Amino acid sequence: MLVDSGSDTAAALLTWYDRHARRLPWRAEGGAAPDPYRVWLSEVMLQQTTVAAVKSYFEKFTRLWPTVDALAAADDADVMSAWAGLGYYARARNLIACARAVSASGGRFPDTEAELLALPGIGGYTAAAVAAIAFGRRAVVVDANVERVVTRLFAVDQPLPAARPAIAQLTDQITPTARAGDFAQAMMDLGATICTPRSPTCALCPLMQGCAARMAGTQESYPRKVPKRAKPLRKATLFWVECEGAVLLVRRPASGLLGGMRALPTGPWTEEDPGEAGAPAALSWRKVGQGRHVFTHFALDYRVLAAEVPSRLNGGEWWPRATLDEAGLPTLFARAAQIAMVEPL
Repeated sequence: MLVDSGSDTAAALLTWYDRHARRLPWRAEGGAAPDPYRVWLSEVMLQQTTVAAVKSYFEKFTRLWPTVDALAAADDADVMSAWAGLGYYARARNLIACARAVSASGGRFPDTEAELLALPGIGGYTAAAVAAIAFGRRAVVVDANVERVVTRLFAVDQPLPAARPAIAQLTDQITPTARAGDFAQAMMDLGATICTPRSPTCALCPLMQGCAARMAGTQESYPRKVPKRAKPLRKATLFWVECEGAVLLVRRPASGLLGGMRALPTGPWTEEDPGEAGAPAALSWRKVGQGRHVFTHFALDYRVLAAEVPSRLNGGEWWPRATLDEAGLPTLFARAAQIAMVEPL
């Protein structure tokens, strides 16, 4: 094994981090103590999402709801609308539930992994990250960036996801007791800026001397991954109904995919073309476009049918077309709306 001792690795990385840490809106600066609310909120938002995508959402959320108590008191629909576009909407529902649980307990986040794990929507990674970054607890924090750094550092040949227990154990070996939060963030920064998926800049890496993959010239082959299966394909029809400058929106069921979100009316999402099944009314529909949206577990081919009505249909919510971007539509329906608005009715 080429890597140095854990203490040497941590010392080299922290020295690098003190000079090159990214400035991010949720990080404490100038010796200020981290705000557990901001740490938790950022970690939830960053799951399966990029830093670039999260920054504006984080700033909007903390402007609207600057404390966990403020978020706990917010209307569910307002939070879901503010989240629209970040995807993985179960995270937003869990965010609300967790904020209310913390607020009900006095508005303070617990400071240990075990207690954090007991909160709604907090899993092992988030509990470790909040414990380390917000409270300085020694915790083993492993996200996708850390996985990449560690698999290269130790040349872990076992493919993901099976390699994750081994990666956690190796990360544990190099995680220091002091400055555990800084170490976790340093590992994330290293993976995001230097130990990148393609063309890593190894010459600038503070861990280059002990990196087994670099010594073998195989760094870009890590982490090993099992080839992905092709995602199943489903089909759907989305309906655009307009009346005197307003558009018909519906609220999706609270549970399930895109639960609780405003949306265009849609029929079933099936393997076969559903046609006009699920249309809000029997109208003279006209196809105005089509698209594909990729979810985590399947891809959706959809077409957009449009119609104009002389009077508003019952049910749903009529939203002014001119301010539709304020409705908080999920990306699928926002793109479908853009398609419909390009074509005159």
